[in-house]
Amino acid sequence: MVYRNLGNTGVRLSPLGFGMMRLPEDEKVVTKMVRDAIDAGVNYIDTAYCYLDGKSESLTGRVLSDGYRDKVYLATKSPVWLIEKETDFDRILNEQLRRLKTEQIDFYLLHSLNKSSWEKVKNFGLIDKMKAARDEGKICWLGFSFHDTYDLFTEIVDAFDEWDFCQIQLNYLDTEYQAGIKGMEYAAEKGLGVIVMEPLRGGNLANVPEHIKDVFGSKKTPVEWSFDFLWDMPEIGTVLSGMSDETQVSQNVKYAQRSFVGMLTDEDKEVIKAVQKEFRKMDMVNCTACSYCDVCPKKIAIPQIFKVYNSALSDGNKAKAKEQYMDLFPRLGAMPSECIACHKCEEICPQHIKISDLIKKIHKFFEVT
Repeated sequence: MVYRNLGNTGVRLSPLGFGMMRLPEDEKVVTKMVRDAIDAGVNYIDTAYCYLDGKSESLTGRVLSDGYRDKVYLATKSPVWLIEKETDFDRILNEQLRRLKTEQIDFYLLHSLNKSSWEKVKNFGLIDKMKAARDEGKICWLGFSFHDTYDLFTEIVDAFDEWDFCQIQLNYLDTEYQAGIKGMEYAAEKGLGVIVMEPLRGGNLANVPEHIKDVFGSKKTPVEWSFDFLWDMPEIGTVLSGMSDETQVSQNVKYAQRSFVGMLTDEDKEVIKAVQKEFRKMDMVNCTACSYCDVCPKKIAIPQIFKVYNSALSDGNKAKAKEQYMDLFPRLGAMPSECIACHKCEEICPQHIKISDLIKKIHKFFEVT
């Protein structure tokens, strides 16, 4: 494995980081997947307080037993949206340390900052609390993950001169979305390490339509193209992947091992531009299937609805997609027509999708009465 610098931290990370959010249910399989990745050189493991309905951190702690904790940098996140009083930050952090079976978390992030949660960070003095936890040795490097506008991103970066790193969404479709490439470059200029999430946009860039595959050609798989687009950039420290089976682990590790800064040729960049153009013609929903919207009181299967709708747009087979759409109900939850517009899903959606309106539009699109 060839390692990369993470900003001014002095840390060298594997190009591929292991995200502990999208995992199979069998813990033995998960353990083998993660440990195989570590044995192959992956040295960054990323989890969060709320991943897998709150089970990910404890699972990660067990997976990293038997000496594996000492082989990696461990990252987790403070759920800012759950902090309602002064003592919540320390209470949650102490719980995370117990879950993870560790005395120190290497990389600690304020999770999914946006306009409203940034106000909470300021009101509760959460940056000072992070500094205090660092001084106590409970965490090492301070950072944040981000889902909002470029202007807010630069405001957050500039608000604190001791940020060590940030985590942003970036892929070849989201170059001007949220922080985007401009944000990546801005953070790097300030000395922050940059961690990238959603390189495959929740799998949408792995399972691409046939006409997109034709544009890519046979040189590399769509997954390879997605990773290589990011690994080409010197500002990026590691790219997170939420791998869900052993084949994905072995393939992604292989791609990472042959990656390097500046790996894309001019011809490669033209191919990616052509793919971007084709994708943008389809105007698909930019859902990453993170499932944060599972808070829906009617149990509407929001990510699945978006997935079926996107498939109708990408392959043009509306009839097939409608069959898949109707199969969702009531198997996975209520129909969009039963939405009560409580907007709980929208309050937590990292992509800021207007879900309540969009699912009703999709229901109408499929001509369901």
